[in-house]
Parts: sequence; C-alpha cells; structure tokens
Amino acid sequence: MPDVTFFREDTTVSLTIESGASLLEAARQGGMLVESPCNGTGTCGKCKVRIVQPESLIQPAGASSQISAEERRQRIVLACTTIVDRDLTVEVSSRQDSRNVRIIQHGVSRAIEIDSAVSKRYDTVRDSTEVWAGGRLLGLEAADTARECYGLVVDIGTTTLVAALFDLISGRELGTVSSLNPQSHQAQDVLSRIKFASTAQGLAVMHTDFIGVLNRLIADLTLQTNIAASRIYEIIFSGNTCMLHLALGVSPASLGKYPYTPEFRGGSQHLAGDYEISVSPLARIYVPPIMSAYVGADITSGILAARLQQQQGVTLFVDVGTNGEMVLANNGKLIATSTAAGPAFEGMNIGNGMRAAPGAVERFAITGNGAVELKTIGGQKPIGICGSGLLDIVGELVKHGCIQKNGKLQPSPSRPELAGQLLKKEGKTVFQVADGVFLSQKDIRQVQLAKGAIRAGIEALLAKNGVRPEMVDRVYIAGSFGYHLNPESLINIGMLPPDFHHKIEFQGNTSKTGGQAFLLNYPSRREISEVVAAVEVLELATIEDFDKLFVSCLSF
Repeated sequence: MPDVTFFREDTTVSLTIESGASLLEAARQGGMLVESPCNGTGTCGKCKVRIVQPESLIQPAGASSQISAEERRQRIVLACTTIVDRDLTVEVSSRQDSRNVRIIQHGVSRAIEIDSAVSKRYDTVRDSTEVWAGGRLLGLEAADTARECYGLVVDIGTTTLVAALFDLISGRELGTVSSLNPQSHQAQDVLSRIKFASTAQGLAVMHTDFIGVLNRLIADLTLQTNIAASRIYEIIFSGNTCMLHLALGVSPASLGKYPYTPEFRGGSQHLAGDYEISVSPLARIYVPPIMSAYVGADITSGILAARLQQQQGVTLFVDVGTNGEMVLANNGKLIATSTAAGPAFEGMNIGNGMRAAPGAVERFAITGNGAVELKTIGGQKPIGICGSGLLDIVGELVKHGCIQKNGKLQPSPSRPELAGQLLKKEGKTVFQVADGVFLSQKDIRQVQLAKGAIRAGIEALLAKNGVRPEMVDRVYIAGSFGYHLNPESLINIGMLPPDFHHKIEFQGNTSKTGGQAFLLNYPSRREISEVVAAVEVLELATIEDFDKLFVSCLSF
C-alpha cells in the first residue's frame, strides 16, 4: 500500500493508504484539512495541492478545466481527482489552514438584565452546593462552588463557529474563540450538507466533526480563562435549521424534500452529556425556536438582538451569508424569508477566492486618476480575494464601466487607463486585481447569482408588505463578515436599493449576541417564543413569477 506524506508549514502528516483512494480521501483519513466545498466532485477547484515527489505525475483526466497551464507546470493537482497509486509527498497550501481565518465574533451590544436559568445555593450544614435550572434541582456538588457558575453561547454558522464563555452571575463575557465549521470541508452550502448528511454515515461524520471542534473550543476557553469546564452548566446553540440538526445528530433529510419540515422546532432543552460535550454532567443545551426549514434559530437570535419586535417604523434585517435570511419588521409585525445566496460572499466558488485570511484582498478602490488601490488582511502580499474584497472589486468595476449591467467584463470608455488590467488568461478575459490574482467572467456571474438572490428576497418581502424602498427607515446588516462590508459596494452591485444608502447599520454577529441574551436572561425565552409564533414566513418558491423577479435582480 502506498505511503503518503502531507506537509503544510509547521504540520506534517504521514500515513499508509489503500491504493486507488484519492488524495482528498487520504488527507481526510490523516486529519489534514484540505478544503473541498463540492465534496470531491471536481467542480469547485478548491482542493489544489502540490505534488513534491515524485516529480513526474500524470495529470488525472477531467482536471484541466480547474488547473491552469502554469499550475500544471508547478505539479499542482486537484486532491479529489488525483488517485494514489504510489508513494507521494504532497504540499498543502497555508491557505487551507483554518487557524488564520478572521471571523467576526461580536455584535452590537445591548443592555441585558441578568436573570439566568441556572443558579447555585450553598448549604452550610451539608457543605454542598445545589445547582438549579429553570426552577428544578439538577444536582449537588461537594463544598462551596456557588460563585462558579458559567454558561456558553455557540454560534453555529454554515461556515464558522464562535463560542463565548459567560459568568452567569455577573453577566460578564470571559472569553471568545472561533473556528471554521469543519463540515464545510465536506460540503460548502446548506443544500450540499443536507445531501451529505442524509445517510447515517454522512450524518455521523458531520455530527462528530462538530462535537470534536466544539470540545476543542471549550478547551481553549477554559485554558484561556482558567475556569473548569465542569462548571459550565448551560449551552445555547444558535444556528440555522440545518446546522442545529447536525449539531444534535438529527438527520436533516426532511429539510431537503417537500414539504421541507424540520424534525424539531426548537425552544427545547437537551442534556449536554448525551452529546459527549466536555462540560458539567448537569449541563443543558437550549435551542431557540426555529421558524422554518430555512429560517432558523440564528434569525430568532437576530430578532432578539436587534429588538425587531419593538422597532417603530420599518426595519429590514438581512443576514448576509450563505443562506441569505432576512426579516422585515413593520411596526411590530414581522415577516421572514430566506434565499439561497450561496458562498460567493465568503470567497467560495470564486477562482482566486479565499476566506478572510492573511493575504486576502479585503478592500479595493479605483482612484480619480484610474489607479488601483487595495488593502490585504495583515498587509501581506495579495494571494486571493475574500468576500468584502470581492464586493468592492465588482462594485468599483461596475461604477467605472468595466462591468456592464448584464455582467459582461469589457474595457471602460470612461476609464481607458484600466485597459491594461484586462488580460487574456486561458483564452478568456480577466481583470488583474494584483499580480497573480484575477477576477474572471465566471466570478462575476457568481456575484450576480448571490446578490440577485438577496435582492430578490428583499423585493419580495417589501412587496408582500406593500412597502417601497424609500419607506424603509433602517437596514440592519448582520452576518459573519458584515462589519467588513462597504455600504457603497452593496449599493453599486445592486444587492441593496439606492434608497438604502444612508440607512445601513452593521450589527455584526447577532446570532451570538442574541444567544447571549437567551443565556443571561431566562424570561427572554418565553418572550421570543411568542414573537416567533407570530412571525409570517414567506416561502419564495410559492410566489408567482418569482423566477422573473430573480432574473431581473441579476443586473448591475
């Protein structure tokens, strides 16, 4: 059987594997993370690795469309289509390293009255401490541990995970850590994940991956704060409907077929010990209410964090991410929907796209004299484009006439000085963002699909309520990278109507801040259950001529 060695900067993994397995399978077996949003179908082109030894390797059939001539010369291959039939030494790019990714951990803070579900009482006679939750005695602990009472909020995003530790007595946030969601290496978006986890084996992989990373995050937090994990008594799981199914080990298959019904509706408690989570054996998990298969508890948390039910006038809440969930609040009346925006805004499905890691272009502008100015994360040499940079680039090229309304990339009559940035690569026109970093016509189409989906959802919500764009008082933008977005870019690409320009407020990670309110204020759970019960969920697929609306929203 062949021996395969993977290495990436300070990490080396060696293993023996059955001949005939793919490099991607070998990497997964060895625990070396290699990103593969398409789950090894050879369509996303993100699992590129470099063959170091042997120096001669026949390129697999079907890889040519994803591997450029220059990459072939460098012995770069797709891990998913390269079959292991001999000993190999493989270099994995540092871009595959999730430790360097920048993740939004916080959102807009609002005052919370401390009244948590968990409380502790020390009995001086018995020299023991009672642990209570929701009016029920959970158990006893030896000695006086009454001041050691902690809880955890876990924001389970499709792409990222954020865990925050809180003191349930003072309400103080003690520490926050984050990671990429390991499930994204098998399947990038929700629909792909539903398909992957619809088998018992796939579900087990997704659930185990999540619990493994969650326990690592908990270990990081306890090390960071010098607090024992055995003193964590409650966990809030905030995430979309599919992510919550996977977190609890429940098959999401029903979410992918009519009538798209969740297996549970949230607003529920679960024993943390049943899921092998490394916290107190007395700990409970609270899952906020779920509105539908595609409007989940993360939006419930967002409603609570933004106080949408209390807002006067018209407020639009948009979670800019893979699932494009949004809520329109019209003087206390709430209507919600979701739209499949896909992962383009997070740098995925983009030729030179990458996550928000060092070297990613995060800001881009064209100056008055036609010069290009850009900023990368960490100030490093540009190696790719993350979501905020992608929107800036497309927005600027639309603004300066290099991208037509239909999305076609072309020389700009008003900016002839940019003509030198338009090059031919593999026979196709691309815009050179930086040395070795390009924006292609295919990338522009991905942006059109993503922004068109969100804009169509917004237009449908407004029409359902009889609200015109100019009638909207405020627009809340939430999501894992919302703070990094440029409002002007959102307007330039047509994701938001021009009337929204000076009404945009970035809210950050409302899934986490709403989860914080659920953790620290027990009565908020009953309050939000009543709010969610009154929310109308608009299923876009049921709207007559929605496909025409979507197509009309593709234009810039």
